[in-house]
Amino acid sequence: MDSYRTPDTRIIHPSILYFGTPVVLITTRNPDGSTNITPMSSAWALADRVVIGLTGGGQGLANLQRERECVLNLAAEDQQEAVERLAPTTGCDPVPAWKRAVGYRHEADKFAVAGLHTAPSSTVNAPRIAECPLQLEARLLLAVQRPLDAWRDGAGGYVMAELEVLHVHAHDDVVVPGTQHIDPRRYQPLFYLFRHYVGRGHALGKTFKAEV
Repeated sequence: MDSYRTPDTRIIHPSILYFGTPVVLITTRNPDGSTNITPMSSAWALADRVVIGLTGGGQGLANLQRERECVLNLAAEDQQEAVERLAPTTGCDPVPAWKRAVGYRHEADKFAVAGLHTAPSSTVNAPRIAECPLQLEARLLLAVQRPLDAWRDGAGGYVMAELEVLHVHAHDDVVVPGTQHIDPRRYQPLFYLFRHYVGRGHALGKTFKAEV
């Protein structure tokens, strides 16, 4: 007879549901032609589509809705400090009251703050972040506004946006030579898990559909 014992559980009410998603640095073009960087971790991909979630009232979202394009720069494990330097900054000036209340400050040059560098994109106006191992040029297909009733952030709701990926730029050292495939042994993405940064950890195996 199976002796498995069901683990004890409880109902909890966490303040956030970041149960483990990759850190993405979204580059968008400001009205004056400069570049904004928005760090975020609410994203998932299917085929050539990526769906992201952004809190309302931010400069990055305003840029995305106006320009209808961006670059999704996927951060690596060793970029955690650069990401965290960006975390309390905003491109909005003046800083919205709800952001000011939790410690955000305005920064016009986020590349300088993070110590990152630009690289030109192929089809969108916003630049890529050269240090990120994967950089996805994308255009906005759909944006859906939702209220934030249950989430106490004090912001003006949030937006779920569907993006079409136009081009994927990858560092040579994370691509399997002679193929179009990312090498999971070399690609070391940064993850955000319940407001903590974590790495990929040890490899556990692969699915039967794996190509490398």
